[in-house]
Amino acid sequence: MIDTVKKLCSLFGPSGCEDEVRDYIRAQAEPYADEILQDANGSLLVLRRGKKTLRQTVMLAAHMDEVGVIVKSITDDGFLRFAFVGGVDRRVALGKKVYLGARRIPGVIGMKPIHLTTKEERKSVPKLESLYIDIGAADRQQAEQQVSCGDYGCFGGECTALSGGLVRMKAIDDRVGCAILLETLKRELPFDTWFAFTVQEEVGCRGAFGASFRLRPDIALVIEGTTAADAPPAEGAQKLCVPGGGPVLPFMDGGAIYDRELFRLLAATAEEKGIPWQTKTRIAGGTDAQVIQRACGGCKVAAISAAVRYIHSPSSVGSTKDFENMKALLDAFLEKLEEAYG
Repeated sequence: MIDTVKKLCSLFGPSGCEDEVRDYIRAQAEPYADEILQDANGSLLVLRRGKKTLRQTVMLAAHMDEVGVIVKSITDDGFLRFAFVGGVDRRVALGKKVYLGARRIPGVIGMKPIHLTTKEERKSVPKLESLYIDIGAADRQQAEQQVSCGDYGCFGGECTALSGGLVRMKAIDDRVGCAILLETLKRELPFDTWFAFTVQEEVGCRGAFGASFRLRPDIALVIEGTTAADAPPAEGAQKLCVPGGGPVLPFMDGGAIYDRELFRLLAATAEEKGIPWQTKTRIAGGTDAQVIQRACGGCKVAAISAAVRYIHSPSSVGSTKDFENMKALLDAFLEKLEEAYG
């Protein structure tokens, strides 16, 4: 499964431009799928039949998109003005590599050099208007031969193994969820299950909203990446959750209150199987669960997340052991769902 995570994280897929990720997932899922749908938004919906059909419709969800950039304009000098796609902290973008458009044109996010800044400018984070992307073009005409306004871009961020079983790469949020769903698709399931690989989560959970209306799930489990804040100076509850501490089981976040029965069942399953788990110590963030919960007649939602340091950056850090434990917990949880609702 770790190889699948690495492969998915390497793919180009900012919100609204998930084609490469979707094509890979479709190719991997087709040998195991009983039905595959692609909705109008671009979400990929895959049915894998199991040993029985439950009265309830169960959906597992993970989003394919990542944060990125989009080209807004080109200056006479050949530099690109851009906007962020999704929530990106400007502090982590300075000097970072990006790849733009269908040709994956390389560039770097630049700004005024420190030697030319004032003392006051050095005290604040540069505004987006002062940033640009440099693709090496000499002028507007040369730049326009390579990119166009509206071209998407994603960060560069090759996979690097760190000590302690941690890995650094872009897009762990939420390619780890996509990888876990893909691997789950390959096993025999206790009941018919829909797998929703959604689009545009990073810009407002738009794909999950449409997918929920299409499938009308009664129970949904979101597999995600979530913010870890365990690096200094965080202490105690300020750490939120910790990579290597096990799957994160949230009881509430900024967009959803997770079903108490499903939360307890997840926690009890983890305890029974000897899988370490943790919860978040702050009500913050959000997932596709916030729109799935509200769709149609309502839906019970729960989540299993990976604690990710430096989330929404080119250098996200997560634990491979957490990824494996998330998959193990999902497998065991599906069996418990069959017992509870079969």
